[in-house]
Amino acid sequence: MSTGRRSGLGRGLGALIPAGDDGTPSLRDLPLSAIQANPRQPRGVFDDDELEGLAASIRDVGLLQPVVVRPLDEDRFELIAGERRLRAAKRAGLTRIPAVVRQTDDRDLLKEALIENIHRVELNPLEEAAAYEQLLEDFGVTQEELASRLGKARSTITNAMRLLALPAAVQRRVAAGVLTAGHAKALLGLASREDQEEVADRIVREGLSVRATEELVRLRYVGGGSSGGGSRRASRPLPAGMEDLQADLAEALGQKVKIRMGARKGSLTIDFRRPEDLERLVEVIASGLSTHGRAED
Repeated sequence: MSTGRRSGLGRGLGALIPAGDDGTPSLRDLPLSAIQANPRQPRGVFDDDELEGLAASIRDVGLLQPVVVRPLDEDRFELIAGERRLRAAKRAGLTRIPAVVRQTDDRDLLKEALIENIHRVELNPLEEAAAYEQLLEDFGVTQEELASRLGKARSTITNAMRLLALPAAVQRRVAAGVLTAGHAKALLGLASREDQEEVADRIVREGLSVRATEELVRLRYVGGGSSGGGSRRASRPLPAGMEDLQADLAEALGQKVKIRMGARKGSLTIDFRRPEDLERLVEVIASGLSTHGRAED
């Protein structure tokens, strides 16, 4: 039995590329067995834990981003972009997968079409985040380039992509429009996935506004309260100006940053999704330290 359900998702690339039979890209539902790997794929090593995590997400939420293929003959296709998703879909037990079919493997033309049509197509917040991630992951676009091309702040791209870190149950509600992007952004302020799911349930049950959700999250985090009566170790409110510093640092690094202040010391946490993100962070920080050292000399 096929487990290739779409869950109302998977439009990410498909919604951005017009369908047609005249040589233009089209979105199709293809058997996994009909798609063969690209022998020119530069990436030869895929992290096993990362693949398993993506497979679990596909089982729960569906495939947010179609792969991109080109036809070899009537029944066979070669992968252009999306090998990580293809491998994860196999692990998830899917037998069919949404795919954008192109007559050529011109990645630059596809990249241009995607960026251009993000402006034109109404995507839900999760699909928009998935489209951003696909451009970064499959086509080598940087957050700075993408933000510039879309006329958005880089922090807007970063914050949108953070939605993909939410639990599957919360992502489904965002995709269905039950939770807004504002609700989802507020939930990201909670440290644990259990809290995120619990507060998401409460938003739906009580019809909480975004402002009410933000206040609830702030009270749970700062005051250590919990709807279940459990006790948490309280964190102190950030000193004046520290929230701006936190936002500036997040924008500079292109990742979620969290500053916490305790009674005697503070901590700084920087989130990242992929090994490449960590490598980039190390380079940015090392470059900053090097520049600082030369300035002192």
